Amino acid sequence: MPSSSPTEGPVPHGRPGLVLLVSCATGGALAALALPAVLGDTLDRAVTDGNVPWTAVALCAALTATEAAFDALVVLLGGTHTAVRAARLRTALLRRLLRTEPRHAEAHPPGDLTTRLTANAAEAATVPVSVATVVSGALVPVGAAVALFLIDPWTGLALLVGFPAFVVLLHLLVRRTSAAAADYQHEQALIATRLTETLEGAATVRAAGTARREHARITEPLGRLAAHGRRTWDVHGRATAGAAVLLPLLTVLVLAVAGLRLAAGALSVGDLLAVSRYAVLAVGLGVLTGALSAIARGRSAARRLDPLLALPAVPHRSLTLPSDGPGTLELRGVHVVREGRQLLTDVSFTVPGGTSAAVVGRSGAGKSLVAAVAGRLTDPDTGRVLLDGVPLDGVAPDALRHVVAYAFARPALLGTTVEDAVAVGPSRPSKQALRDALRDASADGYVSLLPLGAHTPLADAPLSGGEYQRLGLARAFARGGRLLVLDDATSSLDTVTEDRIQRALSRRAGSCTRLVVAHRVSTAAAADRVVWLADGTVRAVGRHRDLWRDAAYRELFQPAEAESSAEVDVGESAPGDALDEVRP
Repeated sequence: MPSSSPTEGPVPHGRPGLVLLVSCATGGALAALALPAVLGDTLDRAVTDGNVPWTAVALCAALTATEAAFDALVVLLGGTHTAVRAARLRTALLRRLLRTEPRHAEAHPPGDLTTRLTANAAEAATVPVSVATVVSGALVPVGAAVALFLIDPWTGLALLVGFPAFVVLLHLLVRRTSAAAADYQHEQALIATRLTETLEGAATVRAAGTARREHARITEPLGRLAAHGRRTWDVHGRATAGAAVLLPLLTVLVLAVAGLRLAAGALSVGDLLAVSRYAVLAVGLGVLTGALSAIARGRSAARRLDPLLALPAVPHRSLTLPSDGPGTLELRGVHVVREGRQLLTDVSFTVPGGTSAAVVGRSGAGKSLVAAVAGRLTDPDTGRVLLDGVPLDGVAPDALRHVVAYAFARPALLGTTVEDAVAVGPSRPSKQALRDALRDASADGYVSLLPLGAHTPLADAPLSGGEYQRLGLARAFARGGRLLVLDDATSSLDTVTEDRIQRALSRRAGSCTRLVVAHRVSTAAAADRVVWLADGTVRAVGRHRDLWRDAAYRELFQPAEAESSAEVDVGESAPGDALDEVRP
């Protein structure tokens, strides 16, 4: 997919606001250019007639007020346009991140993403206004130079003497500022990435006693950051200083030539006044140094946003799932390759609608990847995944999220309150559905003890790992749908709580297909069938009691659980009975 810069592509341009901004800036520039000519004419008339031409004075006042009003509007419109564009740009970036496969988004560390979505997006959003400012701002000095030629060609030629040096000055400013800004933004993102990593692992850092080491690691780029910042201001300072020396010299040269022309009788007193004003406006190109620096920094920031704006959205066709489908899940010849590694090889199995399947295997066998493929959180490189006979890659992602629900080992709780975190999704469940979901996830007791119950702000609700998982399970239960995928979603729960949740899952038999990544023997025993993975391939599919006869299968589970499960009569007990027998 081609890259899109923040000034084009998926972000709305806001052209009407930008056109109005340019129009106001142009109006102010024209008023500024007209004023010296009117002032000179007024002075000549006053000297010639001996009376003050009040009409001309009123016109000068009107031009001054007009210029001030337009300048104020430019500031207001510029700030508004930049703020709106930054918001739209951030929205576009978030949409790209949320509509792509999670693995593409996860390629960017959270701290780096935060920097791109905040500081870089804000700087990139200033580019259109800065460009408009430069374009309309150049109108004043260019118009002033033309006016000097019209009043007297010699004054115009005097101005042109220093223009080549000034153009070189501006070129060096833009090039050097862009390089310094890119280096500064890189170090800024590195600090944010390291800080985020440390905050996420604060408990580990404290337990390991490595706080000082982490502090040193986070602050290590600060020296380079400061150096790049000084380099940016040094470049800007040198350009400003050069302009501060060059432009006044040009003004003096123009006024000296104008004085000689006045002495020769080629200019009037009013012409001299106009030339002096136009000389000041003509050397106003120096004010462009700030705008050009802003453009250079903004373009550097925009280049950091390009990879995010180029993230591919999950493709789909216009297929629809049958409204009354039972939820039959099929994986046919699924292969997944990541960074040259074959993670899944020819994975094929079927989970009939309304039944449950446990996915088991050693660490790294590909269990979570199968779970991600089953609900299209990621696509296989080859092979097909079907739900009720319809390929998942043909169904619109929004429609798919209505029928597929997920629960994870480390769920992210989104929203303001506990209830919001459970209700998050494509549509908000009813109050009764939320209560039932909390009950089925064994979270109702904990939630009822919170100060405001389910309306307690998440920030005021201390949550353990198991409580996080229970709220994540409640969110999945509240979503309903025909396919429920639990990716190690009970790993932090005690066996009694997990038993209750298994019973809640069993009550969904016949109405919801369940795919559960399992590590405990009780979970595998409760499933209608077990998918046994080994090194990214399906080693066997069958009932737990049948697979238990294989010693390698028994070795997958914890010794304590295996000991308990060994007491199960694998010849006669049903999965539900097995669950009762291995319960502590």
